[in-house]
Amino acid sequence: MKITVIGGGSTYTPELVNGFLARVDSLPLKELWLMDIDKERLDIVGGFAQRMVKAKGDPFKVVLSINQREAIAGASYVTTQLRVGMMPARRGDEYLGLRHGLIGQETTGVGGMAKALRTIPVILNIAKDIREVAPGALLANFTNPAGLVTEALNRYASDVPAVGVCNVGITTKMEIIEGLEKATGAKIDDNRAILNTLGLNHLTWHRGFTVDGEEMWPQIFTAYLAGTAKEDEWDIPTLETLGMIPNYYLHYFYYTEKKLAEQKKWPPSRAEEVMGIEKDLLREYADPALVEPPVDLMKRGGAYYSTLATQLINSHYNDLGQVHVVNVRNNGAVKEWPADWVLELPAKVDKAGIHPLPAEPLPASCFGLISQVKMYELLTVEAAVHGDRNAMYQALLTHPLGPSADKIQAVMEDMLETNKQWLPQFSSNQLPVERKP
Repeated sequence: MKITVIGGGSTYTPELVNGFLARVDSLPLKELWLMDIDKERLDIVGGFAQRMVKAKGDPFKVVLSINQREAIAGASYVTTQLRVGMMPARRGDEYLGLRHGLIGQETTGVGGMAKALRTIPVILNIAKDIREVAPGALLANFTNPAGLVTEALNRYASDVPAVGVCNVGITTKMEIIEGLEKATGAKIDDNRAILNTLGLNHLTWHRGFTVDGEEMWPQIFTAYLAGTAKEDEWDIPTLETLGMIPNYYLHYFYYTEKKLAEQKKWPPSRAEEVMGIEKDLLREYADPALVEPPVDLMKRGGAYYSTLATQLINSHYNDLGQVHVVNVRNNGAVKEWPADWVLELPAKVDKAGIHPLPAEPLPASCFGLISQVKMYELLTVEAAVHGDRNAMYQALLTHPLGPSADKIQAVMEDMLETNKQWLPQFSSNQLPVERKP
C-alpha cells in the first residue's frame, strides 16, 4: 500500500505519521509519500518523519517528493492538507475582513471565500492526477474550507472517490466520551459511540449521542447546559430553544458583533499566532535527535487529526463499517433536502465507499442558515472553477456574513488584488462581467 500526503511539509504531518505507526498491524502500508512544493520545509518535516519511522523499526518507507504526479502515481489513498499561499495568505484573509468591517476567518465569510477561490483549482488538479495515475484511490481532503472544497469535487470530479474530513466532529465526540466516563466511571470504546450531527462543514448542530444504540443525549445536554452557564460560551436561552449544541464556528453567525469586536484587538490574529507556533515547531523538527512529536504541537490545534485520518482509511481498507462524521454527497440521506448537496453528517465507511446514514432534517431555524450558506458555496464553486466574477459577486451578496450590496464591489476588488498571484483564473475577466442572455 502506498499513501500520499499532499502538503507533506505541514507541521501536522508528524501527528499523521504517528497515526500510521500506531496502525501498522492493520494497515499494510509500504510507502508513505510526503509531497510539498516548499522543498526546504519538506526536508525539515519529512526528515523528522523519517527519523520517527526509523525509531520504530522502519515498518514502512517515507518518501519525499516535490513532484505531485509522481507522488500520487499508484497510491491507494491520497490525503490533502495544503494551504495555497501558506500562512501569509491566511493572514491576508483575516485582515481582508478586518479592513471592511467583516468577519476575517480562514473558513467563514470573506476570508473563507478567498481561501476557497485559491484552493479549489488546486484540489481539482490533484483529482485529475488521481484519475490518470491512481485510478480508484480515495481522496481524503482535510484542506479548508473542507465542505466547500468537497462540494467542488462532487460537481467537477465526481468520478474520483472523495470525502471531506474535519476534526470538529471527532473532537466533540471524544469530549463527550470523556464527560460520560467521568460521570459513570465506565470506559467507553469510541467505536461503539455515534455522534448525531448534521449541517455543513463548520456549520453543524450536534443533537444526539448513542453508545451501543442507547441514546445518551438528555443527560449529555443537561450537563452541557450546566457547564456552559459557568463558561458563558453560549447564551442559555438559545441552547434551550434549539435543544442542540451548535458547532463552535456558529459563534461567527450567532454573535457576529462580539467576534468583530475581538478582531479589533489584532494583532496578533490567529494566523500570526500560528506563524509563531510553526516557526518554533520547525526549529524543533530540525533537531536530528528528535524522534517523537514535541508537546508544542498541541498549540497548533487540530486535536484527533491523526486519529480521524487513520481510522477512516483503516475502516475503508479493512471493510470495518465504522461510522465517522464526514463531508459527503447527501444522496437522499436527508430525504427532505437536495440529494446533490454535500453535507457533514455520520456515514458508514467500508470497502465499498462512504455511505451517509439516514438523518432527520434540522429545524427551520437551522435550515434557513444552511440553505443560504449552501447557495453561497455553489456560487463560490462556479467562481473558482470558471473565474466567474458575476458568480463571485452573487456569492458575496448571498453570504449572511458578507458585505452590504453597495460594498461588494470594493470587497471583490480588494480580494482579487490581495490574492492575484493565486487567482490566475480571474486575470482575463473584467469586473463585473455582464452575463449574456
